[in-house]
Amino acid sequence: MPAEAFTAVADTDPLPEGPVIVSLARFQKEREPLLARGEKLGLRLEASESPELIGPNVHKLALILLHVPYFRDGRAFSWARLLRTRLDYKGEVRVTGHVLKDQVAFFARVGVDSFDLPRPVTEADVQAVRAEISQVYQPSVDGRETIWDLRARRHEPTAS
Repeated sequence: MPAEAFTAVADTDPLPEGPVIVSLARFQKEREPLLARGEKLGLRLEASESPELIGPNVHKLALILLHVPYFRDGRAFSWARLLRTRLDYKGEVRVTGHVLKDQVAFFARVGVDSFDLPRPVTEADVQAVRAEISQVYQPSVDGRETIWDLRARRHEPTAS
């Protein structure tokens, strides 16, 4: 369900026309020419690479692709939330790699927009797994009301 097609480019390959995704290492090495291309630019972050390493140019990126090497590695959840909250990133956050079906809803809660997975994930898939979680305990970037909020509101005194 990627919103827009980007071409992933290896560090040693020439850049094709159109939107591309490059590694953090290539971005750090070729930052100015990459940003000056006039094309949409995406950046691939490995689980070990914090979005804070991008620096102030984070807002110049159209896409940040978070790679999940194996389903037990939860750093991509933290990176997505950090991008949306602390870094106030407004572009597309996409996840790729080894993601389990039940993780899709949690990725959506922390600000992930799209998925690039071996098995295509449709908007209907995302909505179905989100519906499986009817209530949430923790506040997140999706703004859903938590169970604690619901309980507090239920116990508020009513006006007479």
